[in-house]
Formats: sequence, C-alpha cells, structure tokens
Amino acid sequence: MRLHELRPPEGARKAAKRKGRGMASGLGKTSGRGQKGQKARSGSGIRPGFEGGQMPYFQRLPKRGFTNTHKKRWNIVNLNDLNKFEEGTVVTPDLLLEAGILKDLRDPLKVLGDGELDRKLEVRAHQFSKQALAKIEAAGGKAEVI
Repeated sequence: MRLHELRPPEGARKAAKRKGRGMASGLGKTSGRGQKGQKARSGSGIRPGFEGGQMPYFQRLPKRGFTNTHKKRWNIVNLNDLNKFEEGTVVTPDLLLEAGILKDLRDPLKVLGDGELDRKLEVRAHQFSKQALAKIEAAGGKAEVI
C-alpha cells in the first residue's frame, strides 16, 4: 500500500450540503435559514453565552481573587538533572537550553537541591537554594550567581 492509495472507510465521509443551489435541491431560496430575523442575516449571529438580554450567567457570578501580573517566574532545575554533564563542565543557562533541560531563557534560572550531585561542576545560575549550594560545594564544585 502506498500513500496515494489510502482511502477513508466506506461511509466515513459525507458530502457537504450544497445550500443555495436552486429550489429543486431542497435547500434553495433561504438556504435552511428560515424567514427573516437576526439569524437569517449574513454576518450576523449572537456571541456564546448570550441569554437574550437577560444578565448573562458569567456576569451574575461573584468574582474573587486576582492575577498578579508582577509575579516572578523561574526556570527550575534540580541537581539530579545536572548529572548528565561531564565532570568539570561550566553549566550555564545556555548549556541547559542546548541540552533540552530548559525550554526557553525568558525566566531566570534557579537551582534546587533535589537529588544528589555526583560530579564536580561549576554551576552559573540566577539563584540557588541553600540545599543546592551545600550539595554543589560538597561535591567539590562551585556555584556562581549571575
């Protein structure tokens, strides 16, 4: 079987209704829209949640809380993620991005102390947890705040 021989199973695809193609088609003249009114007009329609002028449900509900737009977001990396690098490597955010550990560099990098570090590394990040700092230095490495 080749790509050009693929076909959908029988009955899986249904022909579209051909509206407005004459009276004999069964969907001529008003094309299934009925007589006059808002829904018969072109370009019209009512938005989702419209309740005919009654106060919409989402507006009747009480509102609570807010979203802090100044919240600081972090790229989080744990120590066990750093074990994939060779001994003596200088680990920077750019290197973590190349290795696929980080998705992007928009947020600052914070190293947390989850797991064990079994090699000597020089880690450069924007922030370290106390536990991560202790474990990096215990492994003989160096932690530098950038």
